[in-house]
Amino acid sequence: MMGPDPNTFYPIKDYAKLVFLKHFVKASNIIVGDYTYFDDRRNGPEKFEEYNVLYNYDLARVKLIIGKFCAIAAETRFIMTGDHKLDAISTYPFPIFQQGWETAFDMLDFPVKGDIIVGNDVWFGYDSLIKGGVKIGDGAIIATRAIVVKDVPPYAIVAGNPAKVVKMRFDDKTIERLLRISWWDWNIEKINRHLKLICNLDVDRLEAASLEE
Repeated sequence: MMGPDPNTFYPIKDYAKLVFLKHFVKASNIIVGDYTYFDDRRNGPEKFEEYNVLYNYDLARVKLIIGKFCAIAAETRFIMTGDHKLDAISTYPFPIFQQGWETAFDMLDFPVKGDIIVGNDVWFGYDSLIKGGVKIGDGAIIATRAIVVKDVPPYAIVAGNPAKVVKMRFDDKTIERLLRISWWDWNIEKINRHLKLICNLDVDRLEAASLEE
């Protein structure tokens, strides 16, 4: 058992709409882990930064960090910045037009909610939207068309607008064990050896496998 090479751009033979996303990221503030894929049949996955990472104007102030083995469906979007100034009578962004309006207030006063940080083995359903400053835990599932405005716990399933936890995938003790196991951090040879366990529900055996060298 070998699996695809993480350095392959198009890991499925004769199918160019699914890519290992890290190879298509150019912005310095976007980091994507190995084996995380993006599948977009309409716009093409090569345009992820153009259509799916919105308002990425300030590369120095915010980051988008996505872990390993994540599955990102078409139309999933991440809002980097774009909030307007709220501590004033008007929310209109006068300074962006320059021509004298730049003196209205310092552009650095625009609100920034922080980095978007996505754990490992996260599944994003079609047309989900992730707001700035959100942290999504390992093993979470973001339902189709969910709008995520606050942090998502590990192994939670969230849905709706605004997204809320509708179910935990496992009980608290099992989640603690899975986070301790962190199979996504194993080397790929070990993952390949124990792939059937990773794709099963036998946490005891997976935990035992994690102790192997």
